[in-house]
Amino acid sequence: MVDLQTQYQKIKPEIDQAIQQVIDDAAFINGPQVKKFASELSDYLGCKFVIPCANGTDSLQIAMMAVGLKPGDEVIVPSFTYVATAEVIALLQLVPVMVDVESEFFGIDIAQVEKAITPKTKAIVPVHLYGQSADMEAIMELANKHGLYVIEDTAQAIGGDYTFANDQKRKLGTIGHIGSTSFFPSKNLGCYGDGGALYTNDADLAKKMQMIANHGQSVKYQHDVIGCNSRLDTIQAAILSVKLRYLDQYCAARQAVASKYDEAFKNISSLVIPKRFPKSTHVFHQYTLQVKDGRRDELKKYLESQGIPSMIYYPIALYNQEAFKSFAPSGLSHPVADQLCKDVLSLPIHTEMKEEQQAFIIEQVISFFK
Repeated sequence: MVDLQTQYQKIKPEIDQAIQQVIDDAAFINGPQVKKFASELSDYLGCKFVIPCANGTDSLQIAMMAVGLKPGDEVIVPSFTYVATAEVIALLQLVPVMVDVESEFFGIDIAQVEKAITPKTKAIVPVHLYGQSADMEAIMELANKHGLYVIEDTAQAIGGDYTFANDQKRKLGTIGHIGSTSFFPSKNLGCYGDGGALYTNDADLAKKMQMIANHGQSVKYQHDVIGCNSRLDTIQAAILSVKLRYLDQYCAARQAVASKYDEAFKNISSLVIPKRFPKSTHVFHQYTLQVKDGRRDELKKYLESQGIPSMIYYPIALYNQEAFKSFAPSGLSHPVADQLCKDVLSLPIHTEMKEEQQAFIIEQVISFFK
């Protein structure tokens, strides 16, 4: 699905030098490269504060701890997403309120969000799925109307832009009160292990998140709040500093691959190519088709027989997961999410895809439907 080895070879001297510098300095925990990367990412995003942490799941948990949510508070999340989005809500003894997504762009359905708001609702977590934004302008209007926090899950969409009705542009993750992201190796900006970060323009939230990620400390051995131990490894920060220089290039390469797929598949009646949300760029963390007529699994098996990987993101909606059934009211139905779980299939897309590789994938998909 991704070719990290070839990507590494292209920037090997820079990566190796960055890693060697950390080893030479022997500052393995919270070394200067961590602050350097945070500053560079802040500049890239146009965001005042970036707080690195250990992984994307931690970033979501720290965000919810920072806004002061209490056990029993409700947090609205889309039902069609990775489990981490709702997992941290349950871990903090909050209540994940799962709502359906809209059918064109797979973002959280604004109408369903509004219906789900109760006096216990305290936050909304929109997920920028596959590489493009949820409808953040509408979400922020709704959140402001009801006094809710917005925590953007931008693990799949770092580098993307959102354009407001007044033509103002903002980087995804910098629109809500807090943005969270993952630097898992396969992400558009991925390290060589685990890593994550939080973004905010709010100085008070930034201070709280920094403390929470560091055992609740404001200064060493002075613990002001209950926190956790969530650090971005110094070596990973050094790697990310190098790769951040190439992020826009990486996103452009993925977009070029996506355009070729689009052109090849647009006239296949059994396939629905990814639709672009007009307000957002699409950085294509995943290229996800909808395979109609119940043939998704058959196509996946055929591609596998030809040596072509593919993935289903995601096969089960959150409200149907055993772990979350206690949070799903009896009779709850999310028809869009359920249909997507039956139809979606992601094809290989990465920064190093060769023309002949993509041509072979396209040829095999077309062959299957002949």
